[in-house]
Amino acid sequence: MAQKPTYAKRNTAPRPAARKRGYGFKAMSGLIQNRVKGAGEKRGFAVMRLLTHWEDIVGPDLARLATPVKMGYGREGFGATLTILVTGANAPMVQMQLPQIRERVNSCYGYAAVSRVAITQTAPVGFLEGRTPFDGPPKKEKPPVTAEVKKASADLSDGVEDEGLRRALDLLARNVLSRKHAPERN
Repeated sequence: MAQKPTYAKRNTAPRPAARKRGYGFKAMSGLIQNRVKGAGEKRGFAVMRLLTHWEDIVGPDLARLATPVKMGYGREGFGATLTILVTGANAPMVQMQLPQIRERVNSCYGYAAVSRVAITQTAPVGFLEGRTPFDGPPKKEKPPVTAEVKKASADLSDGVEDEGLRRALDLLARNVLSRKHAPERN
């Protein structure tokens, strides 16, 4: 009988789990999650969903009028006070909807976490309607064009046959010649 050839046995012992390294791409939300959570907890928001989904919780109409600012807990531990920021003109409308706000926020938490909603009135600064548009720096007035500047600019553009080019050169010459020159620097 022929003998079977023997081969070296492979190491069949289970390999230790590979260590996961911190290299590669990471989602941005994972990088800032702890900082956002910490900022929310400083203001009393144990559940960040109230801040991030405010419009879904109270509705788009009310979300435009009010913004959650802080959640204050009493000494007993039950019945927190939610403070919302409202512009002065919209405060009476939001005041009438406080029971609905409290009910919707408690449904977000899943229990009666909020027993009171407080309104803080503020100026419209920071809200969209309170922002003033930036129109740029103030425009300077052009100095009046004198007769000699008009004549000099007409003389410079006199030999040009194309009407559009002649007008453009005339306007350029008037702007350059009528500009007040600053004293030369040494």
